[in-house]
Amino acid sequence: MVAAVALLTAAPVARASEFVRLDCRAVVKPTDALRFDTDEHLRWYKRFWTGACDNLTFCFPGSPNWNDLVGKLLIKGGPSEQPVLLPKVCRLGQLIGLEWAKDKDVQKITTKDLKQFNAMLEAAGDPLKGVDTVEARARALAAPPMPKKPR
Repeated sequence: MVAAVALLTAAPVARASEFVRLDCRAVVKPTDALRFDTDEHLRWYKRFWTGACDNLTFCFPGSPNWNDLVGKLLIKGGPSEQPVLLPKVCRLGQLIGLEWAKDKDVQKITTKDLKQFNAMLEAAGDPLKGVDTVEARARALAAPPMPKKPR
């Protein structure tokens, strides 16, 4: 009995089955290895990648979602750009998704920003340049605020 209890308490607890597209999994941290502020943060992160609302209030399911966007960008880039494009767009998704999925009172990337990012990616003739432009903007938004200089 004691051994069974020890085995049960030692087993890792799975927070979520992986929902990031299979070809991105080799280049981003597994969802279970990420830090989420709340269960709702995790569920909004899942929404970002999959489009599934999972009982989220004020959520609209479907597209756009990052898993679909990765596929569209890979098609747009063609076979020659895919080896460089795939890891960049997957890592960008993790950066944007983790920040956007936070509570609205603390998030630094908003739904309005997501719409702008999507427009930037669609307008870019070269998907690699589009991803680089969006990444620069996303990193600037997600960066911690600069400390104020004393007067």
